[in-house]
Amino acid sequence: MTRPQIYLFGDSITEESFDVGGWGASLANHFSRTADVVLRGYSGYNTRWALKVLDRVFPESQGRDGGTETAPIALTVFFGANDACLPNRCSAYQHVPLHEYKENIRSTVSFFKKRWPTAKVILITPPPIDEYARLRYPFENNPEGLPERTNEAAGEYAKACIAVATECHIPFIDLWTKMQQFPDWKKVYL
Repeated sequence: MTRPQIYLFGDSITEESFDVGGWGASLANHFSRTADVVLRGYSGYNTRWALKVLDRVFPESQGRDGGTETAPIALTVFFGANDACLPNRCSAYQHVPLHEYKENIRSTVSFFKKRWPTAKVILITPPPIDEYARLRYPFENNPEGLPERTNEAAGEYAKACIAVATECHIPFIDLWTKMQQFPDWKKVYL
């Protein structure tokens, strides 16, 4: 009997989710006796790049007995932090316009629903951005000294993610809103 699987698909937030105390590690611990949590996180990726690798990351395969593969019970899709980079700043190469981001998320959901109709697809919004911390500890060479991401832009992508989830009648986790509801969220979560 094959153990049920849960796939985590996303950018570096997903890739690093198995670090000590990470959300992926917590899921794996929670489901340790009942399901395998499978990591498919790609640092730096946006939805445009994710679409290009979907078939390779999630190939159609045959089961051991020649039958079809077992569908995962659930998948998370967690993109948007890189898509929301500002188009005229140092991380512009990662930027995806909002309308394209929405279409890319729709296409990703459609891919999974066609591949595994019984799997529950869950969208996760991009998290909020602490602009001050990003300037203080930049990931890119930033000669202008301007934030390459803003919380406002991340919020627009979060709203777009929620809109797609609503259109597709699938669940979502509004991380952007939930994290900011906690006092000192910048110190606690980012």
